[in-house]
Amino acid sequence: MRVMLTGGGTGGHIYPALAIAKGLLAKDSETKILYVGTRDGMEARLVPEAGIEFAGISGKGLPRKLSLDTIKVMGESTKALWQTKEILRKFHPDLVVGTGGYVSGPVVLTAALFHIPTLLHEQNALPGITNKLLARVVRRVMVTFPESTNHFGVKQKLELVGLPVRPDIGRVTRSAGAKHFGLQPDHLTILVTGGSRGARTLNQAMAAALEHLAKRPEIQVIWATGKVTYEETIKELEERGIAWQSPQWRIVEYLKEIPEALACSDLFIGRAGAATLAEIQVAGVPGILVPYPFAAENHQEHNAQAMVNSGAARMILDRELNGEKLWNYVEELISSPSLLDKMGIASRGLAKPQALNKIVALCWETAWH
Repeated sequence: MRVMLTGGGTGGHIYPALAIAKGLLAKDSETKILYVGTRDGMEARLVPEAGIEFAGISGKGLPRKLSLDTIKVMGESTKALWQTKEILRKFHPDLVVGTGGYVSGPVVLTAALFHIPTLLHEQNALPGITNKLLARVVRRVMVTFPESTNHFGVKQKLELVGLPVRPDIGRVTRSAGAKHFGLQPDHLTILVTGGSRGARTLNQAMAAALEHLAKRPEIQVIWATGKVTYEETIKELEERGIAWQSPQWRIVEYLKEIPEALACSDLFIGRAGAATLAEIQVAGVPGILVPYPFAAENHQEHNAQAMVNSGAARMILDRELNGEKLWNYVEELISSPSLLDKMGIASRGLAKPQALNKIVALCWETAWH
């Protein structure tokens, strides 16, 4: 089978596409895959690094307000349609799969116009503009959240599949996870991360909350501050007189070992990207979620609300976040193990651990029917 994948702009669109690529290759190593993205997007670097063939086209997201830039972007999009047509002619795909972002628009649309089987995968509870428009021309739309089905006008095309997560999530034992960080497996543990770059408002609130946690040495913390905000966060902790290298805390710049961290954690504090939520759900960890306020269409708030509605999380809006408010939520949850357990069960109940298998099966079914 020959499959063309497309999606870009953010890791939230790129990583699911790469997971699908790996899933297809695992099913049949003879599968030929071509990833089409923008030449100057993140995908131009991440896709080749993953060992997947990449083809670049023109394209930029439409500005929120009409301006001269709007005309330039529309010109780039028109050029992208012609470039996509040429790539389709050379590659001859049996299937085209879009995972969102503006690059999906011209690629999936052109494929659909040439009657090539097409699929979409929507990661968020509130679908992006591109996917909502493309849903009318593709064969099927795969969704992550049940809530997103209300935003598509093509109910008969929708398939609830979930979001693929890295295979080690949910497979590491609690004791192995704790051992990796040199922590006690029987102590309550909080995992905090605002993403690879960091989230300044979250770090500032967590620094204040750490003053309270310093009086609770039985509570362990794994906190990834992010690369951009690590030094300023450490400086703030030192200015507050907090002994941040305490034996029950692991405060680091970046955290690669997310499967191990989730395995030994009882509570997650962080953003509400779809991939992050899929991972904490598979691990069965409840959350205090602080949606990134500048996400497109404010989709992270909708993602977080879906978990709140299921009893798996609490939510604090970024503009309302401060140390005392965060600590009040933390204190409520760590003081009630039964509530944490109940929320953890609710989180695991939302998980779709077979998401990748379902997606791969739909890819094959759509390509050959």
